[in-house]
Order: sequence, then structure tokens, then C-alpha cells
Amino acid sequence: MPSIKNISALVIDDEPLAHQVIETYAQDLDFLEVAGHCHRATEAYGFLAEHAVDLIFLDINMPKLKGLDFLRTLDRRPKVIITSAYGEYALESFELQVSDYLLKPFRFSRFLRAVNKVRQELEQGADAGAKEGRKSSGASAEITDHLFVKVDRQYRRLDFKDLHYLESYGNYVKLWTSEEDFLLTARTLSSFQSELPPTFQKIHKSYIVNKALVDYLEGNQLAMRSGKILPVGKLQREAVKRWIVG
Repeated sequence: MPSIKNISALVIDDEPLAHQVIETYAQDLDFLEVAGHCHRATEAYGFLAEHAVDLIFLDINMPKLKGLDFLRTLDRRPKVIITSAYGEYALESFELQVSDYLLKPFRFSRFLRAVNKVRQELEQGADAGAKEGRKSSGASAEITDHLFVKVDRQYRRLDFKDLHYLESYGNYVKLWTSEEDFLLTARTLSSFQSELPPTFQKIHKSYIVNKALVDYLEGNQLAMRSGKILPVGKLQREAVKRWIVG
């Protein structure tokens, strides 16, 4: 397994003391570098646009934009360790696939355990990427253009080109393949994000859409070629604009 030499991190927290604690702890780890500090989640968009980081230390209760709401707006996100004084957000955080949840105040030993978990995840990802690279260097590279979705007792193949959009539906997700037809599966919307290609974007807390089948964006509404009009969330609006014009 490849060894991850250095981990670059961004700290997002409105409490100066929280930044100091993480910076102090990081100084004792030669593989962890704090690359930046943001005291509002809204500040982090600009930083992430200019800098690639491996890890975010993210507080939850912050002014204007809460940490978990910020996390939901990120299409491709680094590893995330939540740092919060409140334990009641842990379940919701892990549903968003964070790596760990540190309850303030936390000791260095607990901090180290969380960072080592991220380090292991990054190494596993690098190992998987290396294996995929070796496969793609062969005469015929396998390109993933579909996923399998559990519907009732069946695992149904669904090609990305046929998937118009995904809609959160309580404890289920509707995968729309036309204006009238959909597959219903018992999963969360966020669980699909890592399986979808970059042509898919979360435009609202309840919707992920296929850019290839978008007709136009106007204000807080996005129109599909099928004629379906979908809402664009306030938190996702700027990211959706960049995605559409990019």
C-alpha cells in the first residue's frame, strides 16, 4: 500500500481557540500541515478554489452558514473531521460520510486517532487509484458508465446517460429515467455522490441532476430537457452557476 507522506488541512471554525488547538496538535505530527484557516464557512469557498487540501477540520455551529450545510454544497470534497462542542449532530454528520467526529474539548490522543484514520483512508484511496491506473494502462481500459441499484430484491443496471436526476424521497431515492419513470431504492441521496461522475451536480438538498440533460438555468430554477422544472437551493446556487458555465 502506498504511503501518504503529507496531509494538508484546512481549519474552518469561528472560534480562534479551536484554530490554536489544532495548529498546536498538528505541529507534533510531521505528516500533517495546516495549510489554511477560515473563520466562516463562506470564506472556505475561495480558499478551496485556489488550494487543494486533503482534509478539512470543520465546526458545525457557525454564523451565516452552518458546517453541515456547507458540506452539503461541496460536489467533490476532501476528507472531513467534524470538530464540535455538540454531540447531537454526530449521526447526521456520519450520514454525510465524514471520517470522524471530535467532541470539543478533545485530547491530543483522540485527535491523533482521527487523523490516523484519515491517513489510512487516503492510503487506501491511493492504493485503489494505483490499481486502477495499472488496469487502464492495459490494451483495453474499463470505463465505468453505469451503476447498479437495488430495487426490491433486484440489482438493476442504470446507465448514467439514461439517468435524468435523483430525488430524495424520505428514506428512499427516486432515480428518474424520464419525465414519468423512476426507480425507487432505499438509500440516501448523499450516498450516491461518490458513485456519480462529475457531470452530475447536487443542486438542492433533495436533487442531483445530470448536466447532459439540463436545458437551462434561470434564477433559482433549473429546467431539464424533459420539461421538468427543479428548484435550486440557496446554498447551492453559486456552485450550480459555476458548474453550468464551466
